[in-house]
Amino acid sequence: MIQALFDGILVGSILSLGAIGLTLVMHILRFANFSHAELLSLGAYCALTFDAVLSALAPSLTASLGPLSMTFALALATAGAAVITGLSAVLIDRLVFRQLRERAGPLTMVFASFGVALIVANLIALIFGLHTQRYSNDISFAKMVSAEPLLLVKPDQIAILCVALTAMVALHILLTRTTLGFALRAVAENPTLAQVNGVSLKSMIRLTWIIGGGLAAIAGVLYGIDNQLSPLMGPQLVLPLFAAAIVGGLGSVSGAMLGGFVVGLASSFAILFLPAGYRPAIPFLVILATLYIRPHGLFGEPR
Repeated sequence: MIQALFDGILVGSILSLGAIGLTLVMHILRFANFSHAELLSLGAYCALTFDAVLSALAPSLTASLGPLSMTFALALATAGAAVITGLSAVLIDRLVFRQLRERAGPLTMVFASFGVALIVANLIALIFGLHTQRYSNDISFAKMVSAEPLLLVKPDQIAILCVALTAMVALHILLTRTTLGFALRAVAENPTLAQVNGVSLKSMIRLTWIIGGGLAAIAGVLYGIDNQLSPLMGPQLVLPLFAAAIVGGLGSVSGAMLGGFVVGLASSFAILFLPAGYRPAIPFLVILATLYIRPHGLFGEPR
């Protein structure tokens, strides 16, 4: 039981990080971006590329960070991937979503996001192939933290949890303690009134994509460290990410954080009672339960 609890918290931390960008876009741009999960894949594969380049140029960076399988090169590559993914999200918005935002409605943008997701996923598969890959081929052994009840934890998993929580705390401080955060929240609540008060709507939209893309890239790398990289990461994660956003309440960043943990824990505990093959259906069941019990989510407001 305690093992399932830890595994659920670990998965939930990754989902929370990925769902933040999704709920930010929903709240500020008012549409469901089904291509957001592909930003996790894009960030993960960007980090894989940067890691290979840095390791070739500076072999000293291939040293591991203490007991972790993560190297100095991968740590730097993750930061680079976050920047590139954030800028890629801005570019996608400029080429696709901004054009539709000015000429069509939210429903058209939702359909367009499906197309963007297919394009990104197929580009990744074309460049990197359909086979799975890992950041490191070194075997990471779990350490027994407790014998009764049994709890096995890998050092990488502790690092993943710490990085995810640190990123979420940093974002919370940005949104609640800085001028940029106040401006973002103002645009989310009332774009017209925010513009009247001197807030640049275009700048805030760019910042939204950069934050969402950067956090998605970090989430993708963390997922790749704990599992493996695959061009199918996006389709596998899109439903859990939306489940996290819906459970927390569409438009609520705090809700997305909590929603990710709820979905992660639900999926982890479900396999104690159900065959593993049913696990992909758990996020869908969580969505149905949320819509039935509390349609606007845990922290969302009825509209």
